[in-house]
Amino acid sequence: MDDKITIIEGPPPTFAAVHDSWLLGLHEGMQVGNVVVTQLRTFNGPELVERCHRSWRNRQPINLEFRNADGLQQQAPIVAARYVETEEGHLLILWIRVSNDEVQLELGYEDDLGDIDDEDPDRPDWSL
Repeated sequence: MDDKITIIEGPPPTFAAVHDSWLLGLHEGMQVGNVVVTQLRTFNGPELVERCHRSWRNRQPINLEFRNADGLQQQAPIVAARYVETEEGHLLILWIRVSNDEVQLELGYEDDLGDIDDEDPDRPDWSL
């Protein structure tokens, strides 16, 4: 069971495009490809990050398992992980790789710039 992190309950995860230059170190080439990031609340962030590190040390893949908006089970390889402690508990941040077949580009613009939390309001949102 250490080969995946499963989202058991709640809505499907949301994914955002990644434009971080450090991700180039995870790829063979100059393009980040289809790496997206998601944030999940958890009670055991350090344990889940350690599970990822253990798999990578053993040169094994580890996947995020979740249900998509249609309720179908999906898996995507995790390429990086970290957690952040918040007042509500741990926030698990996962960078995952998705194929072109699994990604839909959704562009959304807000009328009121005060409602936008992201640093770049023109940044596209990747959804599975």
